[in-house]
Amino acid sequence: MNQTPKVKLFVDTGDMATIIDHLHSGKAEGATTNPTLMHKAGITDYKGYACELLKEITDKPISLEVFADQHNEMERQARLINSWGKNVYVKIPVMDPSGNDSYELIRRLSQDGIKLNVTAIMLPSQVAEVTAALKNGAPSIVSVFAGRVADTSVDPIPLMQKCLTFCQDAGPDVELLWASPRETLNITQAEEMGCQIITATPDLIKKYRDLYGKDLHQFSLETVQMFDGDAKAAGFQL
Repeated sequence: MNQTPKVKLFVDTGDMATIIDHLHSGKAEGATTNPTLMHKAGITDYKGYACELLKEITDKPISLEVFADQHNEMERQARLINSWGKNVYVKIPVMDPSGNDSYELIRRLSQDGIKLNVTAIMLPSQVAEVTAALKNGAPSIVSVFAGRVADTSVDPIPLMQKCLTFCQDAGPDVELLWASPRETLNITQAEEMGCQIITATPDLIKKYRDLYGKDLHQFSLETVQMFDGDAKAAGFQL
């Protein structure tokens, strides 16, 4: 069953062709990327890549991240990236690589009308500070890495519910994003708890659309048939 979730689905990748395909086809409603994903995709010209993408995608949100390690340079990059397109959300990490928080930088940029995607968040206390900085500013996204929280064996749902409350208190222009999902169930969980956005890799989006609502008896049969085919292909004998 091909399912379109109520939560906004943003494709998370550094591959430009994939972003363009997902946004033009309606598989996703926005896109996010970061220096790690861009590096894996072989991107070496950051501005050239971004500007080419933004020429193709003009009406859906694209999140592009700064990559400096000092706040003054983060701010310069943020203002430059913001100038590339009206649909740009500038990704600002919640802290710099030395562990110094970015709250004042976030406040300054947001109050100057720059749409932000504040990223790498994992604690409700961080969300409280971030949303206070974003309140009455430009439309913004608060990206909480629920998948990485779950990797530590902590249930992310109660944490995300606290984060959602802080975002709601900051106003309708501050949206909560469930980042780093590990399974398609996370899309349903994000939707049910009222999260506005969830990112997903292209593979996870495909799996969600292919398998949502699939008959489990049929899925069980297909799994048995897969094992049978692989055993025959391997030539196993006893």
